[in-house]
Amino acid sequence: MPWIAISDYLWGPGASDMTPNFVYVIFGTMFVLFNSFAINMILQYKQVGKWRNYLFGESAYVFLSLTAKSLLAWLVFANVLIPQ
Repeated sequence: MPWIAISDYLWGPGASDMTPNFVYVIFGTMFVLFNSFAINMILQYKQVGKWRNYLFGESAYVFLSLTAKSLLAWLVFANVLIPQ
């Protein structure tokens, strides 16, 4: 539901033309990364390949979390420094 609400705000009726381009990049990147948690969950529950090992699936969660949150911080930080 939050992804639909944010999409509607960015592209729906009455969307502002003043939205900086980096907001769209952040939205797309976070959409892909946060939905990779669901892919990891499905692979872990179905015990596909390396996900048969519980620790591998949990390690993937830690890696995905660190990657997604670090990338978000860097995307925001980098675009605050760039003059618009």
